[in-house]
Amino acid sequence: MSLYRKYRPQTFAEVVGQDAVVSTLEQAAEQDKLSHAFLFSGSRGTGKTSIARILAKLIMAEGVEDETIKKQIINGVTEGNIVDLLEIDAASNRGIDDVRDLIEKIQFSPVVSKAKVYIIDEVHMLTKEAFNALLKTLEEPPDYAYFILATTELSKIPSTIQSRCQCFSFRTIPEEDIIRRLQLIADQEHIKVEREALRIIAHHGQGSMRDAISMLDQMRSLPNVTLDDVEQRMGKTGSEYLEPLFEAIDNEDKKTIISIVQKIEETGIALDVFVRMLLTTVRSMLHEAIEKNQETDYLRSILDTLLQAIRDVRISPLPGLVLESALISLCSTEEESGKKATLNKPSKEDKKAAKKEAKVQVKAKIIEDNIEAKQIETKLEDEEIKEAQVEAVELSKEKVSELWPQVIEEIAKSSVKLSLKDGSLVNVNEKLLTLGFSSSFHKDKVAHPEASRAVEEAMKKILKRSLKIECIIGDGHQENTTPEPDVDLAEAAAEIF
Repeated sequence: MSLYRKYRPQTFAEVVGQDAVVSTLEQAAEQDKLSHAFLFSGSRGTGKTSIARILAKLIMAEGVEDETIKKQIINGVTEGNIVDLLEIDAASNRGIDDVRDLIEKIQFSPVVSKAKVYIIDEVHMLTKEAFNALLKTLEEPPDYAYFILATTELSKIPSTIQSRCQCFSFRTIPEEDIIRRLQLIADQEHIKVEREALRIIAHHGQGSMRDAISMLDQMRSLPNVTLDDVEQRMGKTGSEYLEPLFEAIDNEDKKTIISIVQKIEETGIALDVFVRMLLTTVRSMLHEAIEKNQETDYLRSILDTLLQAIRDVRISPLPGLVLESALISLCSTEEESGKKATLNKPSKEDKKAAKKEAKVQVKAKIIEDNIEAKQIETKLEDEEIKEAQVEAVELSKEKVSELWPQVIEEIAKSSVKLSLKDGSLVNVNEKLLTLGFSSSFHKDKVAHPEASRAVEEAMKKILKRSLKIECIIGDGHQENTTPEPDVDLAEAAAEIF
């Protein structure tokens, strides 16, 4: 038996990643307020059919006092051989005749339990005539009849059908939840697998628990599943190419762009998936620019180019050529370079120049008011001397927290800077500064020797102190299980622009 079928949830407690749906259905069942028609929508592998079967068990076993019969009903639903449960694949039974046959049979009372449950999977495949035939039955079903409709394309379901159902939206399952489930299965099946290998499998699953478990099932014949094993069989995720690609675009390095696209093709990464990652990254950059009231024309032109590219990539006989052409077109002209430059954070030199210019303007204004220029120059010189005075910063948590954003800005590497932004100051003393992180990914990034040295040098420059750093998870007691962002270099790439 495949791992997915073996570890399919049999109770609401075993369902992963759909807490909102589960809690609502559980409370409705406890209060005897279950509807006669449900519509479950969401991407593949998110638990729609599994929860439909669990709900069918609750409905069909309700009111059955004999424990033996109740157990037989539950086992019958699990094995799919109970006559009062009918599962229909609308992709194969999509015509009006199939629906009419269902409506005729629904008039017969249940045989074993007190209810009949109809689960119609991929319901969006029904024809318009079939939907119309089903409409009246959904509106006024027999007291013992319940319908559970499941679809991956809610937009194709007529509004008349949706209005007669309780609609539940199933979200894609967070990677951390998938990883924990995969680790549980690996432990139960005695599969030796590296944690990073599970992380890559979960990423390839793209929010689908079923797909991720199927990938693990594919790998379990290996004596020890490593990261290299997963990448060789499934390809890399492509996220490692984001930062160098944005750097190449920023530097107008067309040769590097072509080289990166070739590497992506060679590693077997789907180009449309990679373009979606690019779009997600630029989207987050656009949101950040809007929040800071910065110019967005350049970013919007990038989005337009990539949106067109993802459409062309899917239909082109040479998708790699389409992506190369789109990315090379992003190499800015002189006019665009000016727009792009406005999105970069001002450097320290720019800030100093702006401050100096402001002082010159103040001086000119005072001269216009007939105040002695010599007095003004003396005053400005005194201000510059005060700014130039170097004093060691007081080592209090409050004072260091105020200067911490300046320390982060001193870090050259974007990925380290991103991870530092995830951290928070936990403690500081004469020798050691402790940083807490919400995930091990960001913690390990900053704890790397090269990154640690860069942070310590930045602290020495800003705080005028020689301190070591210590990286911990949260408050040091337990690890935060908040899922890491699907695109962990999104904000890092923003630094390039």
